[in-house]
Amino acid sequence: MTYFEMLLADILILEGVFCHFLFSAHLADEEPRKAESCDLPRAIQPKQKLLKELGNRWLPYLTPKDAEFHQLWQENYSKLILREASRIPELLHKEVQKAFLTLRKHNCLFQDLVRIKGKNLLTPVSRLLIGNPGYTYKYLNSRLFTVPWPVEGSNIKYTEDEIFAACTAFYKLNDYLHKDTIQALDKLHLIKSKQNENDAVFEMVPELSKSGLDMRDDKELKKRTAYNLTLLNYMDPQKMSYLKEEPYFGMGKMAVSWHHDENLVERSTVAVYSYSCEDDLNTTHQHCVLAGLQPRFSSTHRVAECSVGTLDYIFKQCRLALQNVRDDMEPRTMHLRSLESSVIRQGEEIHNEVEFEWLRQFWFHGHRYKKCTDWWHQPISELERLWKKMECVTNAVLCEIRKEGWPMEQKNEIITDLLALLTTRQELRMEWCMRCQSRVAQNLPEDQRPICWPYWEDDDPEMPLPFHLSNIILELQGQLLKTKP
Repeated sequence: MTYFEMLLADILILEGVFCHFLFSAHLADEEPRKAESCDLPRAIQPKQKLLKELGNRWLPYLTPKDAEFHQLWQENYSKLILREASRIPELLHKEVQKAFLTLRKHNCLFQDLVRIKGKNLLTPVSRLLIGNPGYTYKYLNSRLFTVPWPVEGSNIKYTEDEIFAACTAFYKLNDYLHKDTIQALDKLHLIKSKQNENDAVFEMVPELSKSGLDMRDDKELKKRTAYNLTLLNYMDPQKMSYLKEEPYFGMGKMAVSWHHDENLVERSTVAVYSYSCEDDLNTTHQHCVLAGLQPRFSSTHRVAECSVGTLDYIFKQCRLALQNVRDDMEPRTMHLRSLESSVIRQGEEIHNEVEFEWLRQFWFHGHRYKKCTDWWHQPISELERLWKKMECVTNAVLCEIRKEGWPMEQKNEIITDLLALLTTRQELRMEWCMRCQSRVAQNLPEDQRPICWPYWEDDDPEMPLPFHLSNIILELQGQLLKTKP
């Protein structure tokens, strides 16, 4: 197999002492892409500065036909390893490729409505996140929620048996890629161990000596290779006439502009199973996706940084915030255990986190997740119940600070913190309302159209506080002014 053939696929990335892997699987009816679309680009400078320097010229780049190609690969991409499609079991190939087609048939792949430089934009590429139950992945101010794959012990109801089979296929692929990653790292460890014995062997991976990480550290190895989700991508270049030109090398239309992937565990692997070519390096290099000519799928398996992105995390946060509430009280007569400013501030910060990082993010995707499963219905309903309780906590704090007899310094500290957090809450509510009402959002299919939720009219008897907080903010500002000399 030639390097040219090996490059007709996608890349999986491991930073530091780790390596890059690639697994390719071509559609039977596709012809190989031109080598010019499968290059190894040189380092990218900041965009505007570079474009100014280039003027009307293009940056040079190499293809496998160039003599310098392999030298550049060794010097700057030494942690890139490519895998032939034949290395993956044929049955797994069939299951995964059938899964891609199944999800497309059931309209389970969606363009994401993201926010870039203050603008609401639809991604040209359609996507779906599949992974561990309760996990999320955030990029470009949009949090995606996993369609859970059937991990052991889970009880997940899918809308169709075919969707269950598709999620099972990606779970199997994820397990395979994880094991193969470990094997490749073990191989690199052996290469490193031969450094003193044979310098020529070690020259093939020169950057290994620059990292102090011991690849035999099982805990670290598990952390950086345990793929917890995959972001599926689908694109059909023939239906994407509005794509931008690649600005630096003149490679043609781009489906995804140059960027770094977000929300990953530092220096972790990204395994990509793809039907055709994409140029993908992350931490030390930016990458883009050329549009090409044929429709393509990819499954990008990632170690998402989920310290603040799982249901376990956010429910723990809710319990922390509501520790300040006496359990025997009704919401309307809620009493607080503590009026310490730090306790109140922490509760209101979590209040904002639940509303803007979870509830509004979830409903911003409309009813898209019902296409696959109703798994998220119960936890989101529970989060909303806890959020309403936090609204009652905020109301209880406001009632307390309206009372007489407070030490001025303590009262001012609470009001200052509360004013900042409620101002943020008001601003974010207005921003999310505008995002949901934007032209691009309203033009989406009805089941994908963003829903501005939570939302209520100011005279709603079930809510202790109004949706619009302007009057409360003015009240708090007035109380602060009264205490100034």
